[in-house]
Amino acid sequence: MRGLQFETRWRGVRVAAGMLFILGARGADASDHLDTPTVIADPSADIADLFAWMSPDGLRLNLAMTVVAQRFSDRLQYVFHVGSGPRFGETTIDTSIVCQFDAANTAECWAGDVDHARGDASKPVGIEGQHRRFRVFAGLRDDPFFNNVKGTRDALQVASAALQAGASVDAAGCPRFDKTTSQELLERWRHTAGGPAKDFLVGWKSSSLVVSVDLGVVDAGGKLLAVWGAIYKP
Repeated sequence: MRGLQFETRWRGVRVAAGMLFILGARGADASDHLDTPTVIADPSADIADLFAWMSPDGLRLNLAMTVVAQRFSDRLQYVFHVGSGPRFGETTIDTSIVCQFDAANTAECWAGDVDHARGDASKPVGIEGQHRRFRVFAGLRDDPFFNNVKGTRDALQVASAALQAGASVDAAGCPRFDKTTSQELLERWRHTAGGPAKDFLVGWKSSSLVVSVDLGVVDAGGKLLAVWGAIYKP
C-alpha cells in the first residue's frame, strides 16, 4: 500500500491499476510489470506504473501512466479514470481523460467533455488543450521501478516449496510461513544470485503518458478522488 490505497484489476484484455486519495494528501502510486500472457503478448497494452499527485498550489491533478512498450499503439486507447465524491467509498462522478495515437504517434486527448488537445506530445512541454484546462506529454522515459526479477523468482520458489511441504494457510488463503522460511524469503528477495540485488529494469525506457489537469475538471463530485488507469482495445 502506497499513498492511501491502491489496487490492481484485470478485465479481459483490459489492464487497469488504481488508487484512492484525498485532495491535499501526498501522492499515491501503483506498479506491476510483465503480467498475464495477454498483456505480455502486446507490450503496448501493458501498464507498468500509475502515479497521481497534486501540484504544490493544489490547483491541478497530475497523472502519469507508464507502458512497457517503446511506443503507444494506434489500435488502443489509454485512459485515466478519475472518480470524485464527498467521502471514502462514495465517489459519484467519473471523469475520463482519454488519449489515442495515430500511426505517426500523433496524440489526441480529451479531458472529459471540457477540453481537447491534438499534436506531437513527445516534446518536453507536451501539448496543451484548446481551452488550457490540461496539458499532455507522451514519450519515452527511464522506467522508475526497481525490479529484482531474479531475486523475486527465487523467493517465489522458496514459498512454493514451503506450500508443497505442507505450510498452512489462514482463513483468507494467505500462507503461514514459519520464521526460518520467512527469513529465507527475505534473503532471496534482497539478493540476486546470492549477491547484491540488481535492477532488471536498468536502462529500460517505458512509454510515459503524463497529464496535468485543472482540479475543477475532475472534482465535481467532491474532494476525494479515486484514480485508476486502463487501456482499451476497440
